Amino acid sequence: MYYSMTPFGRRNDSLSNLFDQMERTFWRDTGTAYASFPTDIRDEGNQFVLKADLPGFRKEEIEVQLDNGVLTITAQHKEGETEREGQGSCLCRERHDGNCRRTFSVSGIDERAIRAAYENGVLTLTLPKETPVVPEARRINIL
Repeated sequence: MYYSMTPFGRRNDSLSNLFDQMERTFWRDTGTAYASFPTDIRDEGNQFVLKADLPGFRKEEIEVQLDNGVLTITAQHKEGETEREGQGSCLCRERHDGNCRRTFSVSGIDERAIRAAYENGVLTLTLPKETPVVPEARRINIL
C-alpha cells in the first residue's frame, strides 16, 4: 500500500475502517466521547489478566480507577506546544491529542489485590478472583 502526501491520509478500501474513521472524526470534534482501545482478557484459573494496548501514552497519562465494582481505564495524551510550532507545514497529521476510556465490571474480583503494570505500550492488570465463601455447616441444639 502506498501513502499519499496529501492531507487526506492514505487510501483504505475497508468499509469497516471507513465507518470507524467517520465515528472518530465526529466524536473528536465534540470533545464529549472517548475512543476505545484493544483489550484482551485471559482467565488463568485463580485470576484474570487484562492486557490493554495503549501505545504512545506515558505511564503518568494513564489512570486506573475502581468505583462500586466498576474498573475504568482512562488515558489522556496532550500534544506539547513545541510539537505544534515546528518548522514547515504539516502535510498529514495522524498523531494528535487524544483520550480513550474503557470500563469493566469487576464483580467476583478481589478488589484489594488488583495489580497494574505498564511496559512497552501495554497496560497489564492482574485481577485475582474472590475466594468463594463456603457456608459453614453447624448443628443447632434444641433446647
